[in-house]
Amino acid sequence: MGASKDVELTDELHAYIVDHGLPPDGVAQWLIGRTQELGSVAEMQIPPEQGALLTLLARLVRARLIVEVGTFTGYSTLCLARGLATGGRVLTCDLSAEWTSIAQQAWRQADLADRIEVHLRPAAETLASLPEEPVVDLAFIDADKPGYIGYWDLLVPRLVPGGVLAVDNVLYGGTVADPRVVGNAAAIRAFNDHVRADSRMDAVLLPIADGLTLARKHDDTSGAST
Repeated sequence: MGASKDVELTDELHAYIVDHGLPPDGVAQWLIGRTQELGSVAEMQIPPEQGALLTLLARLVRARLIVEVGTFTGYSTLCLARGLATGGRVLTCDLSAEWTSIAQQAWRQADLADRIEVHLRPAAETLASLPEEPVVDLAFIDADKPGYIGYWDLLVPRLVPGGVLAVDNVLYGGTVADPRVVGNAAAIRAFNDHVRADSRMDAVLLPIADGLTLARKHDDTSGAST
């Protein structure tokens, strides 16, 4: 496999990375702080550098419709909405009115609330209710791990050719490579195998935060890459 080129991510290096990307503005900083007040669940919030990547992805695909599975307190939603094309919208799915109420405060502060549509019901129901033809430019999955395969299978047919699907927590704290670890890690292992076997998509698993899969749907005329 060759020598590893991984760099240890110290606190100082992480701060440098954030500062040299798209660092959080005042609204994002407020939301990070407000989420930290929730206690241990705050670990579900994506880090700033991952949020910056989501904004860039939305801009790269000129996203007019983004679908998010797992809102939490809305940091990722905020980042996705900031990358929308003119007239675009984010449809985001969650079950918690408490957490999404915090999100909505941030979105209003950022003047983005009118571009974000929250669905408080099981995400699979919301995804199944979307038009069956390809309409989604970008999707982000960051929710219950056993549901990942189902969300993937509902979203991929609805992605436009060239559309992108991003999936968080695909390393699951580094336990995904250990077959002895069960529970959510086993669900993620099954999901990663499912992605690898999907001939409709080109995918790469990146060691960003807790692992991020980026997958692009094949163009109609190109077929699978070689």
